[in-house]
Amino acid sequence: MISRRNRNRAGQLTFHLITIFPEISASYWRYGVTGRAARRGLVQIKVHNLRDYSLDGKRNDDRPYGGGPGMVLRAKPIVRAVEKLKRQARGQKCKVIILSPAGKQFTNKEAARWAKHCDQLILVAGRYEGIDARVRRMIPGAEEVSIGPYVLSGGELPAMVIIDAVARRIPGVLGDEQSLEEKRSASHEVYTRPEIITHRGRRYRVPQVLLSGHQARINDWKLNQKSRKH
Repeated sequence: MISRRNRNRAGQLTFHLITIFPEISASYWRYGVTGRAARRGLVQIKVHNLRDYSLDGKRNDDRPYGGGPGMVLRAKPIVRAVEKLKRQARGQKCKVIILSPAGKQFTNKEAARWAKHCDQLILVAGRYEGIDARVRRMIPGAEEVSIGPYVLSGGELPAMVIIDAVARRIPGVLGDEQSLEEKRSASHEVYTRPEIITHRGRRYRVPQVLLSGHQARINDWKLNQKSRKH
């Protein structure tokens, strides 16, 4: 396995997205933090068309056993795709994530852990009524993950959320100062110019403490904001 030190020196954590709709996420990776990280060589993002792994010439989906509406993604094309990517990883540490509304809740803690310990993150995006349940058992170590208590049309959006959250945790993607601001902005209100906004006859002001220049008081205000939100 490539160590974290060597992986960072090489400059890449590689994300793989396996999907039947590879075009969905194509434009997202060109912008923002993730786009900058990719251009700087800190991450690599590869999108794989699941249809390329239907080696038997059959479809990737079929009707569910037991009846019911919709279609289910077949197991073998997914397993073929994952096994090929793991072979290509050449001993690097791979984590396989199956996006599922029934999976374990994704958190910042998971994002930090995967950014620290994984060299390759393989994300499988479901569609329709889901993925054949045997996939999780056929791929050792695969984990079902959900980004929230709701159902989406497919796993592509959750995969993009996870890639963005994990990429931000990789050293060098965000500067130290930005990282500190990120943690703070998640727990307190933020303001910018102008100091006073007039809207429909009312005046909306920036809290006076933020204009005081007294850093100790500002820090206390931010801590109070955080405690009120939790």
